[in-house]
Amino acid sequence: MNQIMDGKSVASIVRAKIKNEITEIETTGQRPKLSVIIVGENPASLYYVRSKQKFATEVGIESNTISLPIDVSERVLLDTIEELNDDTSVHGILVQLPLPEHIDEQAVIAAIDINKDVDGFHPAQVGRLSLGLKCLQPCTPAGIMELLKFYDVEIAGKNVVIVGRSNIVGKPIAQMLVASDATVTITHSKTSNLADFTRNADILVVAIGRPGFISAEMVKDGAVVIDVGINRVNGKIVGDVDFDEVSKKSSFITPVPGGVGPMTIAMLLFNTLSAFKNMSS
Repeated sequence: MNQIMDGKSVASIVRAKIKNEITEIETTGQRPKLSVIIVGENPASLYYVRSKQKFATEVGIESNTISLPIDVSERVLLDTIEELNDDTSVHGILVQLPLPEHIDEQAVIAAIDINKDVDGFHPAQVGRLSLGLKCLQPCTPAGIMELLKFYDVEIAGKNVVIVGRSNIVGKPIAQMLVASDATVTITHSKTSNLADFTRNADILVVAIGRPGFISAEMVKDGAVVIDVGINRVNGKIVGDVDFDEVSKKSSFITPVPGGVGPMTIAMLLFNTLSAFKNMSS
């Protein structure tokens, strides 16, 4: 009971494997390259971009950041993406979200070459995922699946409840878990009697953006609890789950920070390497 799923350690293992593979690739004179576009100077976005660059460099991925002003036009942003699409030295393109309100986020995502869409958000990528076809999977759900695999959590036949229906986490993780033979229920903020669903979950994935939203009374004994939430409360980063109380009942639980977050970046690096190999084959 009460085993912590250490995302930092698992992410370190994933990065080490990526680094070893890139070291071999470098003997051919090649190297994967990731280009990140950031619009404005949102502190959280700047932090995430710096983290991505740091770990990309650590594993041997060439990385560059293109910083655009907060008032940049959508046209200029789309032109920048097009230039990266045409640049054969670039294997992965990531546009840091969220974007300013005057820019159509979906239009920007759709503009990225699907073969370089290392975030896994392109509509065609989403379609391939839903059909069970090979694709670059969204990083956070892919990181969750990697954690479950590492800790030998049985998925097939299990009752999985997802709290949150976002395109970034809720919907894609549901598809991945169904593909692994789980029985999946997606719930959200408008679900009536939410606790009736969460208390029946063998695996509970929470991504609703409300600090401490899931209490111990909403979780059954022995459940596996995956907390995707990142919330700042009184200067501290906390999840969507009341960790102190829920951890007393769960068999496995992810901490915040140090759980799903590090895995998201690790899978971004994995996707960049995969995109490189796909374009080189």
